Amino acid sequence: MFRAFIEPFRQPRPRFELGEGKGIFTGKNKVRTRNWQGTLKRIWSYLAKRKGKLAVVLLMVLLSSALGLLGPFLLGTAVDQFLESAGSASSADDWTWIYFLIGLGVVFILQAITTWLHNIWMIGIAQETVYRMRTDLFTHLHRLPIPFYGKRQQGEIMSRLTNDIENVSSTLNSSAIQIFSSVLTLAGTVTVMLWLSPLLTLLTFTVVPLMAAGLRWITRRTGPLFKERQRNLGELNGYIEETLSGQRVIKAFSQEKRVLREFRERNTKIRMSGFWAQTISGFIPKLMNGLNNLSFAIVAGIGGIMAIKGYITIGVIVIFESYARQFTRPLNDLANQWNTLLSAMAGAERVFEVLDEEVESRDEGQAVKLERVEGSVSFQNVSFSYEEDGDTLDGITFEAKPGEMIALVGPTGAGKTTLIQLLSRFYDPNQGQILLDGRDLSTIQRESLRSHMAFVLQDSFLFEGTIRENIRYGRLQATDEEVEEAAKLANAHSFIMRMNDGYDKVLKHGGSGISQGQKQLLAIARAILANPSILVLDEATSSIDTVTEIKIQEGLQRLMKGRTSFVIAHRLNTIRQADRILVLQDGRLLEQGCHEELLEQKGFYSELFHSQLKKTAD
Repeated sequence: MFRAFIEPFRQPRPRFELGEGKGIFTGKNKVRTRNWQGTLKRIWSYLAKRKGKLAVVLLMVLLSSALGLLGPFLLGTAVDQFLESAGSASSADDWTWIYFLIGLGVVFILQAITTWLHNIWMIGIAQETVYRMRTDLFTHLHRLPIPFYGKRQQGEIMSRLTNDIENVSSTLNSSAIQIFSSVLTLAGTVTVMLWLSPLLTLLTFTVVPLMAAGLRWITRRTGPLFKERQRNLGELNGYIEETLSGQRVIKAFSQEKRVLREFRERNTKIRMSGFWAQTISGFIPKLMNGLNNLSFAIVAGIGGIMAIKGYITIGVIVIFESYARQFTRPLNDLANQWNTLLSAMAGAERVFEVLDEEVESRDEGQAVKLERVEGSVSFQNVSFSYEEDGDTLDGITFEAKPGEMIALVGPTGAGKTTLIQLLSRFYDPNQGQILLDGRDLSTIQRESLRSHMAFVLQDSFLFEGTIRENIRYGRLQATDEEVEEAAKLANAHSFIMRMNDGYDKVLKHGGSGISQGQKQLLAIARAILANPSILVLDEATSSIDTVTEIKIQEGLQRLMKGRTSFVIAHRLNTIRQADRILVLQDGRLLEQGCHEELLEQKGFYSELFHSQLKKTAD
């Protein structure tokens, strides 16, 4: 039994560095709470957009608090009136005290109505506020550059958009108004208590320094823990999302036990930080109740002596005790809401951290919108690095004439995909220039540039919706006839028509329910519909069988005619017809030329080609 009692406290307790009034969780990653004043100001910037409704809510809260202060006064007066009538024969028929009790009942009813009204209205304001906050975050996420997503897990980002904002919502729905009501009640109660008896008020205040010291000690330790818990929760969400997406790989390599072990480790971190955050902050209501009872005992004892000596009446003691409870009740409410407030502040900080991320640089000044693109592309001594410890691309120089097919070949990590990302301005080069029709890409609006490009990526992503909607994603204004024509050119029409509902078949998230090859065909149809000036095919036929590949190559040849096309492929036989082949290795451009020219050079490309040819023959 004793072991069962102490088991919860066997959790490893986090260590802290306390300095400059802030608690800092120590461990592998230190977590510092941000400036609460700044966070509250930013939350207020959302609330301020509903100042009119908020003013009405605050008025209702003020009225409710005033009615709450009136209740004890009516009760105490009724007690004095009753005692006076009971102790005097001449006043035996005086029923004045009944009217005070009736008034007390009316006050309670009105207080209940005003409380209900301000709660309902505040819920509406809170939901509107959270709606705008969630919309701002979602919009901001779509304006962030690609590197932001490369450094974070999707689940961790989703946690900020869902869990963290929901924490803010819960606090605004209930805690915010309760805190404001508690502050008003506290101020009014102190004023009335001082008016009734300064001495008893002073005695009640003797426990306040102890309360403040206890709260300070606890909050310095729980703030970082709540922030750490939110961070750990975000990481766990990211890990769950990753493992669910990779179930086939996990099962194929029999890694279920390892995944479960890592999940338990991450889940344990949440349990540890959550346990100590809740345990330490759980001392707050216990501390407040204990000190409250101490103050009640002091007031009752001293007040009784004063009543015996005739300094105050019994009714005054009843009134004062009621107000003393009202004095401590707001403090108790604040203490009980503290956990929710800390969690909400931690969530708000995580939301604002993302909102503070620098968006993809705006195209300002001389950045122009492209009206027409010929398709001439020139890389001039372009170098680029994701990190500072080495170039991913080093001194790349080549030219592509309008309508040419440019093939990119090389081993994994050679820089093929990076080159395409620079061309699309997902990244900007560290050195050199990229020209489109003689104009530096940095002077062209990103949105305009990408509107003239179409992509068929290695892992074709399909959205939840019909096949028709997924193809039309390439050009939203396209007619049904244009959608079907694009599907025919991509050789997708026949398999679509064999499916139930045809083009109106609803695909699930990620296109589950159809083969990888069929996904590629739909992605190619989407690119065809976009009618781009520049076409990018990144391993476009890598997941398609040989028979289908031949048909697709015919369609792609028709599509690429008159358009500048960049094709990445490991199978070199698919790019033999390219006008120019760029051979990359370790971020450097080793060779360039057509297929026959590169074979004659007997360089790296020739080795790759004959190696693949031999493997095919074997």
